[in-house]
Amino acid sequence: MRSGFIIVFLLTLFTVTVKGQQNVVRGQVTDATNAKLPSVLVKNITNSQVTLTTDSGNFEIRGLIGNTLIISSPGYVSDTLFVADMKFKNVKMTPLGITLGAVNVRGQRFDPRVEYAQVYQKSKVHVLSPTTWFGKEAKDARRLKKYFEKEVEERHVDSVFTKVYVGSLVPLKGVELDNFMSLYRPTYEFVRSNGGASMAAYINDSYKKYQALPPEKRVVPKLTSEVQPQQSKP
Repeated sequence: MRSGFIIVFLLTLFTVTVKGQQNVVRGQVTDATNAKLPSVLVKNITNSQVTLTTDSGNFEIRGLIGNTLIISSPGYVSDTLFVADMKFKNVKMTPLGITLGAVNVRGQRFDPRVEYAQVYQKSKVHVLSPTTWFGKEAKDARRLKKYFEKEVEERHVDSVFTKVYVGSLVPLKGVELDNFMSLYRPTYEFVRSNGGASMAAYINDSYKKYQALPPEKRVVPKLTSEVQPQQSKP
């Protein structure tokens, strides 16, 4: 009798485990050179699940056949993946024309605490709950929280350091303006601490530095997954 109960329990556990595995979409994100891309945002728009790729470019996200995934990362063209089967997914991302490229391509209205409330809830640490300290789900949620906080900061910079505003202060257009803005993009800390007059002075001073550069240094290198160009500090 007891052995029969154990067998039934093990079979039930096995069924639940297999079912859980079938509800997870797995894959890897790379660039055109097959370099693995870490910290790429993967969102299942069907069930609102969200995750980031690991250092090896891998991801796991809850999903089913028929779901749609959005894969996005700064400096790359966002990709849409329809889940037609549960096979391992290989996603190859295309770089934008310039490294930070994407100057001002983000939407301005973004409140992750509302849009991703479940992530912030899971990121909380409870003293009497070890899983909130060491569980994979909790760790992933805290990693996502940091990602969203950084995204909020970058969008704030976008809202101030716009092409229209910068273009009104320096005689640059098109690709030259894009390159200048990428090379001399201010930090979030600088933007928060400085008003319009200081920002205008920073842009004008940066333009003088830009003019002093040799022509080959005025072009922003294309984005690679291994070497990220350094932002100029105010």
